[in-house]
Amino acid sequence: MERIDKPWGFETHFALVPGKYCGKTLHVDAGHALSLQYHVRKEETIAVQSGKLLFEVGTADGSLESFELLPGEAVHLSPGTRHRMTALVDTVVLEASTTELDDVVRIEDRYGREIKDASSRSM
Repeated sequence: MERIDKPWGFETHFALVPGKYCGKTLHVDAGHALSLQYHVRKEETIAVQSGKLLFEVGTADGSLESFELLPGEAVHLSPGTRHRMTALVDTVVLEASTTELDDVVRIEDRYGREIKDASSRSM
């Protein structure tokens, strides 16, 4: 398994079959958040294994809906769906997705990572 350190914690890839699927665990430290983002091609399902998330989700031109996501609960994200996860306590998230791992369009990021111009990406 490959561990990738992130400013919000770390992720590990436990499955990667090119062109088919990817499985990850995201270890998000309490109080930290992933960027507000969407994917042009990538489709994913997010499930909380342990902990608790504030999950924000919305369409490209709509407002964001916020709700808590608890262990055993999951959300499916189609391409183009804006989303952000904030750990309310130390949280482990399971992610199953297609394999476009670099397909991330950041809209907001609290860690100073590059914000991509959404107009330069086609959806």
